[in-house]
Amino acid sequence: MKVTLVRSLIGVKEDQKATVRALGFKKTGDTRDLKDTPDVRGMVNKVSYLFKVEG
Repeated sequence: MKVTLVRSLIGVKEDQKATVRALGFKKTGDTRDLKDTPDVRGMVNKVSYLFKVEG
C-alpha cells in the first residue's frame, strides 16, 4: 500500500510521532510503499489523520 505523510508532526503527541518515525517517515510529503500487514495497518490507523493511503 502506498502511504504519504500529508500533515506536519508539529503539535502531535510523542507516541504518535514515534509511530510515524517507526514507519520510516521523516518529513511532510514523504511517500512509502509499505507491506499490507496487520501490524503496519494498525500503525497507519493509529495516526490516519496524518496520512493519505492508496491501495
